Amino acid sequence: MSAEEGRLETPVYDTELSAEALPQALQRTWEPLRGLWGWLTSVDHKSIARRYMVTAFAFLILAGLLAIAMRIQLAQPELRILSPDLYNQFFTMHGTTMMFLFAVPVMESVAIYLVPLMVGARIIAFPRLNAFSFWVYLFGGAMLWIAFFVNTGPDAGWFSYVPLAGPQYGPGKRSDMWAQLITFTEISALAVAVEIIVTVFKFRAPGMTLSRIPIFVWAMLVTAFSIVFAMPSVVVASSMLISDRLIGTQFYNPAEGGDALLFQHLFWFFGHPEVYIIFIPAIGMASTIVETAARRPMFGYPLIVLSLISTGFLSFGLWVHHMFATGLPRMGNSFFSASSMAIAIPTGAQLFCWIATWWDARLRITTPALFVIAFIILFVLGGLTGVMIASVPFDLQATDTYFIVGHIHYVLLGGAVAPLLGAFYYWFPKFTGRSLSESLGRWNFWLYLIGVNLTFAPMLVLGLRGMTRRIFTYPADFGWSDLNLLSTLGGLVLAASFLLFLINVAIAYIRPPPSDPNPWHAAGLEWATASPPPSYNFAFLPIVESRTPLWHRPPEDQPRVTGLRVDRKEVLVTSAVEAEPILRDIAPRPSIWPLICAIATTVMLVASIYTPSAVVYGAIPVGIALIAWLYPKQVHSPLPKKAES
Repeated sequence: MSAEEGRLETPVYDTELSAEALPQALQRTWEPLRGLWGWLTSVDHKSIARRYMVTAFAFLILAGLLAIAMRIQLAQPELRILSPDLYNQFFTMHGTTMMFLFAVPVMESVAIYLVPLMVGARIIAFPRLNAFSFWVYLFGGAMLWIAFFVNTGPDAGWFSYVPLAGPQYGPGKRSDMWAQLITFTEISALAVAVEIIVTVFKFRAPGMTLSRIPIFVWAMLVTAFSIVFAMPSVVVASSMLISDRLIGTQFYNPAEGGDALLFQHLFWFFGHPEVYIIFIPAIGMASTIVETAARRPMFGYPLIVLSLISTGFLSFGLWVHHMFATGLPRMGNSFFSASSMAIAIPTGAQLFCWIATWWDARLRITTPALFVIAFIILFVLGGLTGVMIASVPFDLQATDTYFIVGHIHYVLLGGAVAPLLGAFYYWFPKFTGRSLSESLGRWNFWLYLIGVNLTFAPMLVLGLRGMTRRIFTYPADFGWSDLNLLSTLGGLVLAASFLLFLINVAIAYIRPPPSDPNPWHAAGLEWATASPPPSYNFAFLPIVESRTPLWHRPPEDQPRVTGLRVDRKEVLVTSAVEAEPILRDIAPRPSIWPLICAIATTVMLVASIYTPSAVVYGAIPVGIALIAWLYPKQVHSPLPKKAES
């Protein structure tokens, strides 16, 4: 009989231990392995989320350096700091990194950390899949940047249109690297989406009905479903592209019966939901901060939830507004023009709910609240330019000009990065147990707000003056130099705001940690445990009686679940709608197999760029790693008792 089987014969339950002994017993059971081996085998959602965050911000810094280099190149006419070929690689790497290696992963990283805590769970669903998703993301990003440093970086734009990226006009391996990166990042994103969906539906604390789910959790649930439905489209597009390039298929070659516009349809069926995959989590972050700053429950909670769902649904009906200049039928253009304008309605509803929540409230204007204000200002500006280009006649004039560049950056930096920064100021005490400086945070806010407007407002005017995208320099007599110089200065101010954020983080680690586990006096369950949380998240799983549980009762008076084992990693599985307890499950132990499977997957995908047969032979070690990963399976346990304290 194994040691674990021996322990199962003498179970120890949480009700059998004192208040002092219970956390110690749980820590012994849930404590991760130490050292390098423990780091490589960890499946703890908080550890994986922190790695995601650090890696995503590392990619943000790299992409930001490329952006500064491009702005310096365009600051004055006729500059030759970057060659045309290197400039093509720079703007492609910048866009690809920002969209695929920063924006989506960083939003998912926050969800990986917070969603289990917000729903009162001890783990995220499928912890080993979570670890695998990070390793695939890390290896895919490293592959792309190593290729760039050896002059094999993609150079056809972040959306890599054919025929420019096809075999005729894109020789070498540059576009192959882009296409294969898509496979890496989508494997990772889809894995996390599945984890979030299952966690929300099956790991919620008892009593957390659908009407009591936090708004951020709703936002991530809608995002996860959007990923599941959108990501396969871009995987198909990139797979067909690399198939055309490597094995001679003709999916996108009109001369052989293919269709170049097919790539755009497949890519933008993913690409426009991609914007909302980034934006919808930001709405959830902003809503949480709005509620806490007002110290009152969110006004119009059902309306915000329905707005999130409708935004996710409508985002799949907009993709053709990226293709108005491709000669599609006018009737189709009219439909997509109308739907592009209609999606502003649920966003406006959310905005009015925030205003109503703050109306006549005694607001606590902290740095997170300031970034929400920046989000509202910048996203309204970006949204107005979006409504403009939803009009077909205007879009025909603005397509492929700097007006589009200014618009997308207003939307992304205003609608996603601003609330993301606010969220990091808000949840940083939960992530680390330390607080960021409010005074530095306010400087960070002003530099960010000024920097975004100073950088991208001139681009809107440059686009109206005819400056096109993808040019590495321009003649002096075009009248673009002053606005480009202003945009470059704004880019430096924006870079300074991010540098100040990093300095603030560094200082926070130098200062002693504060003692308050809930510095904002917030209402969510994530603040009902220590900051940072212990490895087991909650000593007793909470029973939820309200949508704002910590305002309904203080943490020490919260009703709780009892009867779970403490000598093994037991978790509670609940029903999807009413969150009623169904069974006890056993959390997976740390494992090296997700890492080995990710390495095998990476070798297979990278080798397939050079020889298609690698897909066949590489699938063998991947299959072996998966079998070792999934075997053996564990059995379920009877239901625990449910009791109120």
